[in-house]
Amino acid sequence: MAGTAVEQVVAAIAEAEGIAPEDLDVSLQHYVSTDAIQDLAAHDNDAWRLEFETNRHVVELTRENTIRVDGDHRGTFS
Repeated sequence: MAGTAVEQVVAAIAEAEGIAPEDLDVSLQHYVSTDAIQDLAAHDNDAWRLEFETNRHVVELTRENTIRVDGDHRGTFS
């Protein structure tokens, strides 16, 4: 996945729905601080995990830069 960490998370959610990212009707900033996602992606500490819910999904980001949507591994972010 290319793009920012936020774009990579959006792409992972879209993949879970089987649609293109531009067709996703979810605005992440309504559910989580997109600045927090960017900050965590750049964070050096290895002891963190971020989980948030959208109206249809549970999204988890981990220190290993993995993205899980509804428990399924959907890629990585950087």
